[in-house]
Amino acid sequence: MPLVTTAHLLQAAAAGGYAVGAFNCNNMEIVQAIITAAEAENAPVILQASQGAIKYAGLDFIAALAKTAIGRTRVPVALHLDHGTSFEQVVRCVAAGFSSVMIDGSRLPFAENVALTKQVVSVARAVGISVEAELGRIGGTEDNISVAEAEAFFTDPDEAARFVAETGVDALAVAIGTAHGRYKGEPRLDFERLSQIAAKVKIPLVMHGSSGVPADAVREAIRRGIRKVNIDTDIRQAFTEKVRAVLAAAPDEIDPRKILGPAREAAVEIIREKIRIFGSANRANEV
Repeated sequence: MPLVTTAHLLQAAAAGGYAVGAFNCNNMEIVQAIITAAEAENAPVILQASQGAIKYAGLDFIAALAKTAIGRTRVPVALHLDHGTSFEQVVRCVAAGFSSVMIDGSRLPFAENVALTKQVVSVARAVGISVEAELGRIGGTEDNISVAEAEAFFTDPDEAARFVAETGVDALAVAIGTAHGRYKGEPRLDFERLSQIAAKVKIPLVMHGSSGVPADAVREAIRRGIRKVNIDTDIRQAFTEKVRAVLAAAPDEIDPRKILGPAREAAVEIIREKIRIFGSANRANEV
């Protein structure tokens, strides 16, 4: 199955009324876990690399791991830059073989966010790459990008419509009450706001900070127009909990394969569970 764009996957998701999981990868085991889970569920999937992953592993290593995995699979996969911070970084990811990028100008005033996003869209269009942007700030911490609770603000539906019209982006990440990282208590999502945005914006919508959001709330968000759901923290938690369990049971173990192998399997299980919640299981052949 060739590498596809996120826009391609999300158009199929919109037609089918489901969402595609976008899972962050930081190392070989997690890349393998994402693809293994997608194959087991016969689901389309998005492999995405964040700022932290690129800093930790290096852009070339992440791209090579992802492309090796994608080259061996039968399910449709997009390789996506998560929370791109600059035009220059987007260009580097395009050159490295990414099929999709996110430019996050949500920290900027509206006009500057539009200008940066348009610049990215113009380059991406020329090489057949899809673009996700963000309007409104998602609370919590995403690698090195922090947003205090007091700073976080929700996406305005009218501004969203204007932003999409002016930029021509393929997908829009919206702030409706989710947060990056671990939640303190249960998140409360503004579903009515989401419905208002979906009524005004005729492109796929993206929900960031989805780890820890109850399954019923995720399903409701999908019913109201979310087509891409980002997951990172839940994978990290499953992976590291299994590492701790293995070392607790065998504190003298020194073989990384015997430590990270079970952690990879734990990641597979949580990713499969998410794919089923998103409704994308057995949808690979529809893309």
